[in-house]
Amino acid sequence: MWIALAGAVGTLARYGLSGLVGRSVGTTFPWGTVAVNLIGCLAFGLVWGLLESRISVSGQVRMMIFVGFFGAFTTFSTFAFETVRLLEDGQWFFAAGNILLQTVVGLLAVIAGMAIGKWIG
Repeated sequence: MWIALAGAVGTLARYGLSGLVGRSVGTTFPWGTVAVNLIGCLAFGLVWGLLESRISVSGQVRMMIFVGFFGAFTTFSTFAFETVRLLEDGQWFFAAGNILLQTVVGLLAVIAGMAIGKWIG
């Protein structure tokens, strides 16, 4: 229940920030999404760092924050964090694979899904 509540807050924060940025600078480029993803990555790292070094919280609270809020606010922050962790562990091959798989194959999956949707519809 707490993860779902944190997810609802993250979703509303994403919607609000993206809309605010879009209204402020226009929508010819997806600046709202860029803002959400970059702020989400910074905030994810900041909160993670604080929880690792200064603040002790339970695993359930961590799940609520990172899976609930950040998972709904931006999954790009999780992707970036997991890639950084692979790099920190010296797993260069897996880090590169994660980047390529999620970006290139992700784009191809969207293209395929759109084509299938048009074909079915």
